[in-house]
Amino acid sequence: MDIEEDCISPSPTLEETFYILSKKNSVYRVKLSEKGLCLQKEYNGNVKNETIALEDIIGCRCMRSKRFAQKCMWHPTSSKKYLKVVDENSMEWDETDVSAYLYIYAYIIKKGKVKSTKKRERMVITLRFRSYDKYEDNMREAQKWKVTVKYYMNMQLKPSFPTCYFTATDIKIDNKLLMILNPKSGVGKAREVFQSKVVPLLTEADINYDLHVTRHAQDARNLMRTQNMWQYMGGIVVIGGDGILYEVINGLMERPDWETLFQELKLGIIPSGSGNGLAKSISYAFNEPYDQNPILVSTLNVVRGVSTPLDIVRVETKNQVLFSFLSIGWGLLSDVDIESERIRAIGSQRFTVWTVAKLIGLRTYKGTVSYLPVKSEKACSITSDEDHENRSVMSEEGRRDSFYSVGSRKSTYLSAAGSSYESLSEDVIRTFGPPSKLPPLGQVLPADWVVIKGEFVLVHASYPTHLMTDCIFAPSSKLDDGCIWLCVIKSGISRAHLVQFLLGMSSGSHTNVPQVDFLPVSAFRIEPETSEGGHLTVDGELIELGSLQAEILPSLANVFARTH
Repeated sequence: MDIEEDCISPSPTLEETFYILSKKNSVYRVKLSEKGLCLQKEYNGNVKNETIALEDIIGCRCMRSKRFAQKCMWHPTSSKKYLKVVDENSMEWDETDVSAYLYIYAYIIKKGKVKSTKKRERMVITLRFRSYDKYEDNMREAQKWKVTVKYYMNMQLKPSFPTCYFTATDIKIDNKLLMILNPKSGVGKAREVFQSKVVPLLTEADINYDLHVTRHAQDARNLMRTQNMWQYMGGIVVIGGDGILYEVINGLMERPDWETLFQELKLGIIPSGSGNGLAKSISYAFNEPYDQNPILVSTLNVVRGVSTPLDIVRVETKNQVLFSFLSIGWGLLSDVDIESERIRAIGSQRFTVWTVAKLIGLRTYKGTVSYLPVKSEKACSITSDEDHENRSVMSEEGRRDSFYSVGSRKSTYLSAAGSSYESLSEDVIRTFGPPSKLPPLGQVLPADWVVIKGEFVLVHASYPTHLMTDCIFAPSSKLDDGCIWLCVIKSGISRAHLVQFLLGMSSGSHTNVPQVDFLPVSAFRIEPETSEGGHLTVDGELIELGSLQAEILPSLANVFARTH
């Protein structure tokens, strides 16, 4: 009997009693409902209850016991018998055991070793079904539980799923992820991080994904612009620093179907760079214990499949239009970011080392900074909840070769050799995206703008809370508040106050330092005197020094986040 072809409908509530082989007089009464998995342990008359919240469960798998190899070898006897299982479709199953096993994978919040800290820990619940004399009947019961777990998990994402949508195999046609890995990000360990820490969670969650390893700068951007992204309705996830996500967003904006893609696609980031500002900001927004295990927490954001809106900023220079999700900078902080690249090998400590060096020879830059204040504090909380149903599908162009991942039978690696990522139909790269509502660069600004002329130590704008893991630059920011937080420090600030400002960025106290202006704005313009030098950056990427203006695009993108 081929069980996988049977259609199994989820049950509203499932209850079963399981016995613990290693302990006499000990049973577990397990109840599964839309609230989660309730475990009631009864041992010698004592009762202990524990509930695993549904949002903490990432996946489940049906297994069966593995056949032991028959070898002419003597082994010392042991009081413990370790269960070995294989996938339900494996050929190595034990014919003598009719039991079916359901493995449920959860990552629950636990208290850390340090007081007031929390962390997420892996928890595996193993349920053995053996009520029937035939394996097929026991596996059907296990699959009923599996389908019900998956049904409740997906109901959190799309409450409109019909019951008949779920089968024993439970494979959706639109849930594939595209993972984009930058092997040179941070200290160059992104490949190791992915294989050792990310792949196991994707396997447990039964996530279908393709992996693309970038080969050079702008590779991810070219991929976004030229390939069929509609096959990745599970989302696009980058493994690297903020720079690789910058490429992804701007590549998507170079497509004619950018608008419908941004409405449908979820974006994610698993940090392995030096800064990792957005990854920390997402976890910070929903009180996730990021610092204890950044890779785990960020991967859990992805596998749960839930998203939250994210503001994007449109950036216009004299010769290009860019789209930013993190920050825009001119002066001290941008100088540190760019110039410290030469010591990237030491990781995030490069920022601290270079900041000290820049303070010794502090520079100021002449120019004009203009900004449009937000209409009110309430304006910083505007979100867009429009529901879009239309989808335009682009045909896939170019060619891709693939081979299967060792980590998952459903995972495909996109090989670099022999693949073409160049567009076959567009000779000129064009940037699309929302049109600007600001006057063109060089034209006079409206009267409601504030204009500051003079010399500046730094001008830095941020939209999420964190610029880096340990730098909470905009403490009052929300991911979708429709607000740019603009920091302006003019020349004349004392070194004592400047040091206080830099030290305060780790706690957020820098916003209250004297001679530091921290302003909520909806748009701003920077007009540096190019003869003065300095670096101008967008999301940590260096751009040509010159006039620039930026405006907020509220809730334009969606990012993976544990919002429950």
